[in-house]
Amino acid sequence: MVVAAAILPELATQLVVPVAAAVGIAFAVLQWVLVSKVKVAPEPRGEGGSAAGGGAGAGAKDGASEYLIEEEEGLNDHNVVLKCAEIQTAISEGATSFLFTEYKYAGGFMTVFAVLIFVFLGSIEGFSTKSQPCHYSVGKTCKPALANAAFSTIAFVLGAVTSLVSGFLGMKIATYANARTTLEARKGVGKAFIVAFRSGAVMGFLLAASGLFVLYVAINLFGLYYGDDWEGLFEAITGYGLGGSSMALFGRVGGGIYTKAADVGADLVGKVERNIPEDDPRNPAVIADNVGDNVGDIAGMGSDLFGSYAESSCAALVVASISSFGINREFTPMMYPLLISSVGIIACLITTLFATDFFEVKEVDQIEPALKKQLIISTAVMTVGIALVSWLGLPYTFTIFNFGAQKTVHSWYCHLFNSNLYKFVQTLLIKFMISLHLIFYRQLFLCVAVGLWAGLVIGFITEYYTSNAYRYLQFWSYI
Repeated sequence: MVVAAAILPELATQLVVPVAAAVGIAFAVLQWVLVSKVKVAPEPRGEGGSAAGGGAGAGAKDGASEYLIEEEEGLNDHNVVLKCAEIQTAISEGATSFLFTEYKYAGGFMTVFAVLIFVFLGSIEGFSTKSQPCHYSVGKTCKPALANAAFSTIAFVLGAVTSLVSGFLGMKIATYANARTTLEARKGVGKAFIVAFRSGAVMGFLLAASGLFVLYVAINLFGLYYGDDWEGLFEAITGYGLGGSSMALFGRVGGGIYTKAADVGADLVGKVERNIPEDDPRNPAVIADNVGDNVGDIAGMGSDLFGSYAESSCAALVVASISSFGINREFTPMMYPLLISSVGIIACLITTLFATDFFEVKEVDQIEPALKKQLIISTAVMTVGIALVSWLGLPYTFTIFNFGAQKTVHSWYCHLFNSNLYKFVQTLLIKFMISLHLIFYRQLFLCVAVGLWAGLVIGFITEYYTSNAYRYLQFWSYI
């Protein structure tokens, strides 16, 4: 079957993906620089003994009149900054020490698991170094099983290391920004929100951009050996996703157990035995609890998010490699998952500006609506991006391997809409399930868009049934 080519040329694809990754990393660095402008050090004292800048009163000039922290009586700006710096240093040192210890065990697991991957995959053909007939590309030969085992192992290690780095960088920016957010909260909720949001953006953009860049580089480097054997190439790339998800296990489970143990210990010792207020930094277990929050909820979450991203990307690449994209060696359609991620970085960059530059949060009640606007705006912008990538990066029609046969798929067109209005309504009403199947199966753009909007809808539904701001939970709380 003859299929049309994609509009976007291969050279443009080779440029778009790394450029988008570079833009994401650069934007993350910019956000880090902006966060670092908040100094966790006493400012020079001016006349009258007060710190330069006017302390909490300076925030009122910027429109952020609502304060999040009531200053303790007799505690001046100098002592507040010193105390914040002291607590931040303790949390940062504890989190770094925990992760280094955890990563030692994770490194041992990674080494053993990498050896097992190589042994099991290499033994499929008895560690043969001879080329084998391809499974899906009939009449063609693919690289030997031993080579697939070696490159799968390398991809696994790359994914594992990238996952660990993503979690570590997330932890570092979190511990770097916590005291700065606290100090800005003394000036107003708006300033605190911007610092917290920008610090979160650092982790998000670094994770997505670094994961995309490493995957793109691995595909091109592996391609130097595999050549036209795209079936073997993208089968080996799946190790990248496996490495990311395996390291997430240590971060999520290990950090989660640690933080829960520290939390319970802090409450038992502080409240029950010593009558110390909750989250009082004089209780060492409170510092340990905050360390656990950073290594579990942030470092672990970073590794977990990277694992999910890598797995989904690699799975889509494998499916595409046994379609007409892989058989006909069409590079741009093969990179469709990476192009989607590239557009996602740009869409999120644009959306971030709405929270930090275009709109201003002045009250606590405006924080939740501002974050919801982020979700809605990013989903809308990303829908346009998906449509653009589907139009430029996919041929009008192509085939995909489905249970032993190549099935024809369309990037946009659906034969359901090729009928007249009467037949369309009739099909929609009488054969509703079949119609849905045809829509989702035939239109690749619609599949991605439905998944995108389904995530947004699921989030709002979950919030409705779990938040006490809505009548549903308020009703059951009175029963």
